[in-house]
Amino acid sequence: MSALSSPILVLGATSLIGDFLIERLAAGGHDYYGLSREAPVDDVRMIRGDLSEDDLAQRLPPTATVFSLSPIWLLPKALPALKAAGMKRLVAFSSTSRFTKAASANAEEREVAQALADAEAATIAFCQANKVAWTILRPTLIYAEGRDRNVSRLAGLIRRLGFLPLSGQGGGLRQPVHAADLAQGAIDAAASAKAKNRAYDLTGGETLSYRAMAGRVFEGLGRRPLIVSLPPALWRIGLTLASPIMPGVTAGMGERMEADLTFESGDAARDFGWAPRDFHPRF
Repeated sequence: MSALSSPILVLGATSLIGDFLIERLAAGGHDYYGLSREAPVDDVRMIRGDLSEDDLAQRLPPTATVFSLSPIWLLPKALPALKAAGMKRLVAFSSTSRFTKAASANAEEREVAQALADAEAATIAFCQANKVAWTILRPTLIYAEGRDRNVSRLAGLIRRLGFLPLSGQGGGLRQPVHAADLAQGAIDAAASAKAKNRAYDLTGGETLSYRAMAGRVFEGLGRRPLIVSLPPALWRIGLTLASPIMPGVTAGMGERMEADLTFESGDAARDFGWAPRDFHPRF
């Protein structure tokens, strides 16, 4: 591992991963700044701004290493401004949804998958043309207890209902990954020469079925698992009736409960020591 090149700029600094990343950069004594639309006004290291702003180039501090935690489709437009600020190293987060939602029955999910793929391609093309070393990280199911829209959404539903209805048996495999591990992984990737100009899928520390994952959420809440398997058609009807208390839950999510959404991250372990925790959330 080599040292991180400073100064460092974190885009999406108040995001789920951003809070953990800023914490680690500060603890390590790094010279960093954060950019966010929700940046606190009393923090001199935080810049309130948006990647789509026309005057972005004038607002950015000098930077050598950039961590992009914002949706990656916002990044290509900002790359010229980042390069003008001195960017030589870029670590950008995308998502394995690029692959898992590409054939979804939901048109919006397919659009998300295409946007991820297009943004990755545009980012790589810019970096190659401008001699910026890049790394793209694609996490699986991101969680941070009480803060994410994946695992914590399940916990919220369990609190409301007292049980969890599944579409089918919930046999599809998952690899939930903690946001804190992703923050450390981003730092390790930025410092690794082997990770330059490569993309990695980042999984959690273990692979388990959707049903088993749900059981761990019950355990994290201090409750005995109470999981009810429903025929997919009945689950969809229930979703329609319960939509007011299940915002953001789609029929596609039910369909994927039986699908294996698994990836390999052995190359990340080899190139920058990726070693995430097993899935034992605590709420």
